[in-house]
Amino acid sequence: MLNIVIFGAPGSGKGTQSELLVNKYGINHISTGDVLRAEIKKGTQLGKTAQGYIEQGQLIPDDLMIDILADVLDNLKESKGVIFDGFPRTIAQAEALKQMLAERGQDVTVMIDLEVPEDILMARLINRGKQTGRADDNEETIKKRLNVYHTQTAPLVDWYKNEGKHHRIKGFGELEQIFRDVCEAIEKRF
Repeated sequence: MLNIVIFGAPGSGKGTQSELLVNKYGINHISTGDVLRAEIKKGTQLGKTAQGYIEQGQLIPDDLMIDILADVLDNLKESKGVIFDGFPRTIAQAEALKQMLAERGQDVTVMIDLEVPEDILMARLINRGKQTGRADDNEETIKKRLNVYHTQTAPLVDWYKNEGKHHRIKGFGELEQIFRDVCEAIEKRF
């Protein structure tokens, strides 16, 4: 199975690249953000809990995210593979994902790291907030989210380098070129 971790700061293009990868490779896309937003919209207890963390620009607790992802993954019976978008965000989550996949006879194929300068990220997210009305795409929350990314999430780069799975991609410029670079990185590993 083709299991991809797509990685990058908020606004780096993970969702855009994931959509293109789903179309090209016929794999499933698990976006923790989409899963959580759906729970919030439904008004479930999970959604209410998640909303509190999201509004503060904080990460959802590991055990909660791992349980959610295991359930989603187990419901994808005939999948050719999965893109994990928004997970893992910490080394503990990466270790838990590795264990969860190993229990299913699988592993992460590659970690795609979309690198984008912070000024471009800020502009993208503010624009997205204007277009979609997402409450977490405002300047104050974006700054908090980027700080969380740099302090808690960025150390995953070294963890995946040690696993031999990391591949850095320039995540700004021409969309088609970014996608070609992503596909080339995947096909080297698969």
